[in-house]
Amino acid sequence: MLLAQELIRKKRAGLALDQAEIQALVTGMVDGSITDAQLGAFCMATCFQGMTAAEGAALTLAMRDSGNVLRWDEMDLPGPVVDKHSTGGVGDLVSLVLAPMVVACGGIVPMISGRGLAHTGGTQDKLEAIPGYCTTPDLARFRRVVRDCGMAIIGQTADLAPADKRLYAIRDVTATVDSLPLITASILSKKFAAGLDALVMDIKCGNGAQTPELAQAQALAKNIIDTANAAGMACSALITDMSQPLAPSIGNALEVTAALSYLRTDTCPQRLHQTVLALGTEMLVVAGLAENALEAQVRLLDALHSGKAAQVFEKSCAALGAPPDLLANHARYLPQAKLRQPVFAPAGMYLNSMDTRAIGMLALQLSTTAHGKQDASTGLSQLAELGQRMEADTPLAMIHAVDEDSLSMASKRLLAACTFGETAAPRPQQIRQSMRGGLRLPAYALTTEAI
Repeated sequence: MLLAQELIRKKRAGLALDQAEIQALVTGMVDGSITDAQLGAFCMATCFQGMTAAEGAALTLAMRDSGNVLRWDEMDLPGPVVDKHSTGGVGDLVSLVLAPMVVACGGIVPMISGRGLAHTGGTQDKLEAIPGYCTTPDLARFRRVVRDCGMAIIGQTADLAPADKRLYAIRDVTATVDSLPLITASILSKKFAAGLDALVMDIKCGNGAQTPELAQAQALAKNIIDTANAAGMACSALITDMSQPLAPSIGNALEVTAALSYLRTDTCPQRLHQTVLALGTEMLVVAGLAENALEAQVRLLDALHSGKAAQVFEKSCAALGAPPDLLANHARYLPQAKLRQPVFAPAGMYLNSMDTRAIGMLALQLSTTAHGKQDASTGLSQLAELGQRMEADTPLAMIHAVDEDSLSMASKRLLAACTFGETAAPRPQQIRQSMRGGLRLPAYALTTEAI
């Protein structure tokens, strides 16, 4: 029997673990024979010492095989199985709008999402703001919704990559979220377990990202692409900017509201729209659903503006328990904060920088109740963008809070997280880089109407 403390000691010393040792660790994660303290020590040792490519691949596949692995080929689905994953951001609601757009273009998207990590928001948390939405269905229901709707966005269940579910929670509370091998294994174990044919990564870069420097983001993208390709999955990555929140809304219910507005084409904020189209284009091309970027963008825009994507999203939500008229009557269903108050910046000045991590932590603090639970109604809306000129009647943001103390705290911290100048600083490039692996699915001829 391999002792966990000896494996931790070996990793702490910078030595590589072999496949049997990694398998023993993963088995211990699932059966509970490895304690939280030991798993935290392993995460910290890995954070400092890293892993070889062989270790990373072994950890990914062992975590994948810690539970069920879905197979979709026997269901005769009308398109390739493809997904997108973000490394986490602030105001990042892309998954909610991108998945139904890709489905409307012929893809199948079984998306297993996570909760927020550190200062970043989680897609699962956002969806739980919708009354009745079940983020943890059994696998039979998950498969049925994917078959009938073309997509389902759920959280991790006990059946899929259970080792990662535990590791995910430990990383969050031990400040080891930014370990490249642990990020890679966490992401890919879930995606392999979901039975994907192709994956597109959204690697965030900037002061609100887990990989703030471009070189870090590039290293993570390469690590994920190489590991995925080695296991037979087509994979590519975009490096996108996270030096400011992606959408003008931050907070679970507020981001769902913004996503519904986007799908109805009421409001499509420029940077969010650019990111959605770039990732969607890559998904369609890598999955063989479009020959080139131009064809992919035309199809995505048609899916959005025709209303097909909105219909797909509403149908999928309803199949998982949400109100069937969510799009038209979201204000009736989504929670709203008791108090709202605008925050104003110095008039005539330009917003030149934002501490995005601090803003994410501010939103988290606003949502955290006295009992440690999340209040989905709180957050920020109408958030200004970098380079925007602040006017006397234009707020820096609107705060949504549960009490006066929270309003006061949020106002002070938001202003402290921003810098202003008399002239506008250059705006950051939203799509920083595109990286593609060697694998790409063959062209997919849709034999039936897309779902």
